[in-house]
Amino acid sequence: MEVKIGVQHSPRELTVDSPESPDEVQLAITEAIDRGRGVLTLVDERGRRVVVPVERIAYVEIAEADHRRVGFSTQT
Repeated sequence: MEVKIGVQHSPRELTVDSPESPDEVQLAITEAIDRGRGVLTLVDERGRRVVVPVERIAYVEIAEADHRRVGFSTQT
């Protein structure tokens, strides 16, 4: 799942590729918001953690990951 988090007072959004299902991601977000002044912690596919203060979350978008990658390779 691709999770995009808009952060207040930040010109860029955070993007996390999560191995969890959309329902699991939504549950984690809902629980973090319900706790109040806490943090939202998500782990990406590589095991890196993203921690966002709940009071700074502007929006969250959950979508299927886009597997199209653009890059360059050298072939010899």
